Amino acid sequence: MTNATDDALPDADYVLVGSRIALGLDGGFAVAVPARLRLLEEAGAPEPLMLSVDGQTPEAHAAQRRAFVDGGHVADASRIRNLFDEVVADPSWLFAAGEPAAGTAPWAGEYRVVTDAADRPIVSLPVLRDDPTWHLSDAPVVVHAPGGDRVLRGFRGLYGAWLTHIADARRRAVGDPDRLLVVMFESRQIGEAMADWDDPRVRLVHTVHNSHLPAPHDDPDAPVTGMWQRWLATVDRYDAVLWPTRAQRDEVAARFGDPGTFHVVPNPIDLGSEPPSAASRDPRSVVMLNRLAPQKRVDLALRAWARVVAEVPEARLDIYGDGPLRDELQELVDELGLAASVTLHGATGDRDAIFDRAAVFATSTAFEGQGLSIAEALARGLPVVSFDARYGPREAIADAGVVVPPRDVEAFADALIGLLQDDRRRADLSSRARAAAAAFAPDAIRPALVAALRAAVENPSRRAPR
Repeated sequence: MTNATDDALPDADYVLVGSRIALGLDGGFAVAVPARLRLLEEAGAPEPLMLSVDGQTPEAHAAQRRAFVDGGHVADASRIRNLFDEVVADPSWLFAAGEPAAGTAPWAGEYRVVTDAADRPIVSLPVLRDDPTWHLSDAPVVVHAPGGDRVLRGFRGLYGAWLTHIADARRRAVGDPDRLLVVMFESRQIGEAMADWDDPRVRLVHTVHNSHLPAPHDDPDAPVTGMWQRWLATVDRYDAVLWPTRAQRDEVAARFGDPGTFHVVPNPIDLGSEPPSAASRDPRSVVMLNRLAPQKRVDLALRAWARVVAEVPEARLDIYGDGPLRDELQELVDELGLAASVTLHGATGDRDAIFDRAAVFATSTAFEGQGLSIAEALARGLPVVSFDARYGPREAIADAGVVVPPRDVEAFADALIGLLQDDRRRADLSSRARAAAAAFAPDAIRPALVAALRAAVENPSRRAPR
C-alpha cells in the first residue's frame, strides 16, 4: 500500500476538490490549491488531479485551465477537471449511477436542467434558493438515463458518483480494484457534504484556508456559527485535517479537541531567484498586494498612511489588486488628500518586479488562513508591516518585519514611519526576509504533507465501512 521510503507518498491516487478554483476570482485560494497539486506530484503522486464542481460553462472552464497553464501553476491542462464539463461531454458514467426513480418519493421543488449539445436533458439539479445548507439536502438529483430516470441522494450523491467514477477508471487502468483514492477537500461545502463517505477504499483529507473566527476575527473564544460551526462538528470524520498555521491548529484543538488527525501543513510558495539588495530599492516605496475586499481592511492602511506621508512627505504607497471596494477606497484616498502619494493600480501579473522595487510590504488584513502574499513578499527580500491578525502574519514574518496590535492604526503608521526613516534597520530586516520565506518552500513543506497523508492512508478509515 505504501512506498518504501518515508519521504515519498503512499501509493494511491490523489485528487484535490474545490467548489470553484479560478485565478482572478478566488484570490490566494486559487494559487494555494495548484501549489498543493504540484507538491503532491513532486512527492510521487501519479498524475494528481485538481477538480471543481461549479456550474460555469465549458468555455469558462477552458479559459480557466489555460490561465493556470499559462501562469505556470499547472503543467498540463488535463490535470484540471470539472464535474459538469464531464457530465456534458460523456454522461455514460452518470447514467449508471443512482437508483431507479420508480418508487422514489417525488420532490416538488424547482429544478435546473443540464442538457447535452443536442439540448437533451442529462441531469436535473434541485434548486434550493436562500438555503445555506443546500449542499446537505437529500432533495433528489434526477439522472435522465436512456433506460429511465434514476435518482441520486442530493449533491453528495452526485459528487460521490463522479469521484467514484474517477477512482474506478484509475483502478481499471492499474488492474487493482482495491486501489486507494485520497480525496483532499479544499472547500468546506464539499467536505461537509461528503464527510460520511464510507467506502473503505477512500481516505478523506480536509485542508483549511481561512480563519474560523467571526468578526472582529481576533477573539479565539468568540462563538463559531454557520458553516464553520457545522464543519467543526464533522472534523473527527476526516482521516487528516491540514491546518496552515500552528496557531490555528492549537487554538482549535484546545477549544474543540483534536481527534488525533490534526497536522500543520502550510501552503508552499516558489522562492524564485535571489532578490535584489536593500540598497537597490526605492527607499520610500511601500507596496500592498491584495484583493480590495472587506477582509483586507485597506481603509485602515489608508488612514495610517495619512500620518506616514505627513512624517515622510516623499513616501509613496502603491496598492495592487482589484475587488468590490475599489471605488470606495479611491473615494477615501481623495477624501484624505492622499492622491499625490497613493495609487490604486488594479490587478497585476508582475508581482516580483513590483516587490523588487519596493522597500516595505504592508498588509492590513483582518484575518487570514496563512497569508501567502506575506511569504511571497519575504521571498523577494521585503520587510513586512502587518496587524497581528489570526492567522498567519506573526508566524510568517518571524523576525523579518513588524507586527502591531490588531486595528491599531497609530502603531501601524509608527511601524511604517520607523522603517522608512531607518535605512539600516530596513536593510537588516530585508536580509532576514529570505530565510523567513524559506520555511514555506516546497522542500520545507513536503515532509509535513507526506507525513499527514501517510498517517491518513496507513490508519483505517474513520468512517464506518459499508
